[in-house]
Amino acid sequence: MSIKRKPRVLAVASGGGHWVQLRRVAPAFEGCDVTYVTVEKSYRDEVHDARVRIVLDATRWNKLKLIVMMLQITWIVLTSRPDVVISTGAAPGFFALRIAGILGKRTVWLDSIANVEEVSMSGRKIGPHATLWLTQWAHLAEPDGPQFRGAVL
Repeated sequence: MSIKRKPRVLAVASGGGHWVQLRRVAPAFEGCDVTYVTVEKSYRDEVHDARVRIVLDATRWNKLKLIVMMLQITWIVLTSRPDVVISTGAAPGFFALRIAGILGKRTVWLDSIANVEEVSMSGRKIGPHATLWLTQWAHLAEPDGPQFRGAVL
């Protein structure tokens, strides 16, 4: 009799609203072995028993910090060996999905609920590389762009 292992999920989000949105979809991870990746140490308290990895907070305005973040994310993806990587944004999720995709892992980009008028910049850049690219606004769905399958309001 073989024991089937739980699917490994790497759930990645930067701070603020991206983290809040990721936590709202967390019930979908039930029964999975989840590792969270974020930029804020205090978020550990919100996920109790799950593993949490903290990476440097960086934006497109600081290229050196982005390189450090990318290296941290690369190490996390390589060592956690996820079956799927999901992100609500922004920079940490971009790097996690891109690296996981290169390694042949399934990836999900859930564009920020705050982006009502247009898909986020990160979403536009990573979406075409994601296994599944979702938007929470029906009017933003496109045949070759993000899909709408409901909202997490």
